[in-house]
Amino acid sequence: MGHKTWLILAFFTCLISSSCGRELQVKHKDNLTVYNHTLATILVEYASAVYISDLTELFTWTCARCDGLTKGFEVIELIVDIQNCLQAFVGVAKDLNAIVIAFRGTQEHSIQNWVEDLFWKQLDLNYPGMPDAMVHHGFYTAYHNTTIQPGILYAVKKAKEFYGDLDIIVTGHSMGGAMASFCALDLTVNHEAKNVQVMTFGQPRIGNAAFASYYGNLVPNTIRVTKDHDIVPHLPPYYSYFPQKTYHHFPREVWLYNLGLGSLVYIVEKACDGSGEDPTCSRSVTGNSIFDHLNYYGVDLKCEQWRSCRIVMDPGVAKYGKTDLKGNFILSRDPAKHVLKMNTRSNEGEVTSNA
Repeated sequence: MGHKTWLILAFFTCLISSSCGRELQVKHKDNLTVYNHTLATILVEYASAVYISDLTELFTWTCARCDGLTKGFEVIELIVDIQNCLQAFVGVAKDLNAIVIAFRGTQEHSIQNWVEDLFWKQLDLNYPGMPDAMVHHGFYTAYHNTTIQPGILYAVKKAKEFYGDLDIIVTGHSMGGAMASFCALDLTVNHEAKNVQVMTFGQPRIGNAAFASYYGNLVPNTIRVTKDHDIVPHLPPYYSYFPQKTYHHFPREVWLYNLGLGSLVYIVEKACDGSGEDPTCSRSVTGNSIFDHLNYYGVDLKCEQWRSCRIVMDPGVAKYGKTDLKGNFILSRDPAKHVLKMNTRSNEGEVTSNA
């Protein structure tokens, strides 16, 4: 073996040994967000409802998933990006005295391919205004470079004009959780929104340690709920040998896991530390379950049918909508007016997407 080869091997050995066991610590404010179980069981229903493909039922809040802890919610805008199979809604929850924003996650028919892709994703985008912060290009683009962002911002402005300066709660599952995080950061940094709260379910990593530190300080009222062996919170992979270059979760995680005592099984809700990568939480187990990913708190987080990106809409809601040249559309209502309930759904459309 030549002298040059030995030097290269020595260099990488030193690099690995100097990094091993020295994970970067995410800087965060001392007061960590307090986990609220009741709020979690409410928000997971919003994260579930946004998967509904019947836009008439979703816009009028009459779907089967719209009748539990979220009853009485008023949708202000429903945004559908046809090109990328993205969906989100903004509305007002009077019982929470807050504006709720929910983002749909990855369609379950494509989760397998999406998970495989995430194993190889690299950090590839410098986050504006945050030195050394890098994020996942696809997640960033899904919020910032589609019809989703302008629709969300307009709806929030409209809701505040009518209802006053309400708090904002942002939620989502899977990729929807990633979009929810970017949305909360956008509202806080670029639009000076106050009292923005985030709770996501089964969210993947979206940036490096520098980004996680910025995020934790700017949007401290954030909870990432993970569950058992859910595979997605383990993606993209975390490599402790390269702490500056690897993906890193931001705080604060709450890990749901089953604890068996004889024939009894208890669900434990563990509030993790402020590192974002608590080794005693979801990182303590292997992430190998898609089944765990699709149900939180007993609530299904997936579409009702295992199909491609599919939407159903009654012709009667057309007067509430506007469509751009690419087919993306927004259903929008004046908060002061009620939407007429639709009894028929005769117009059905299907859209196939790679999302």
